[in-house]
Amino acid sequence: MSLVVDASIAIKWVVEEDDTTQALRLLRRNRLVAPELMLAECANILWKKVQRRNMTADAGAVAARLLERSEIELVPMRALVEAATRLAVELNHPAYDCTYLVLAEANRCRFATADDRLVRKLHQAQPERFGEMVLSLADAASV
Repeated sequence: MSLVVDASIAIKWVVEEDDTTQALRLLRRNRLVAPELMLAECANILWKKVQRRNMTADAGAVAARLLERSEIELVPMRALVEAATRLAVELNHPAYDCTYLVLAEANRCRFATADDRLVRKLHQAQPERFGEMVLSLADAASV
């Protein structure tokens, strides 16, 4: 099964966080896809963790290297920008999150995120469109 995943899941592969075990389960069981944006988002998360002294600079660099080598198909963003912008305006939500949604729709697959607020928002905003497509990390790990 193909599954689009976002940075909130990918970061758990390289940094111990709540639900890391569930995120690793996805890595082992699915063909994972993400827009190239995911790497930049993960790099930003790692930078914040170093700045907040939650990890050392060396640990951040190692985590980044692991992400570079992860078994995930990265998709160029260019073809997603217009649709992501339209969806962001429609939902009144940041375009970077909408990029993952557009990629999932284009590939006719599901989108998983560890951002439970995003899952709730999408299920409430457009249940007919996102109800089956958008999964929480817990739901995706149990499928």
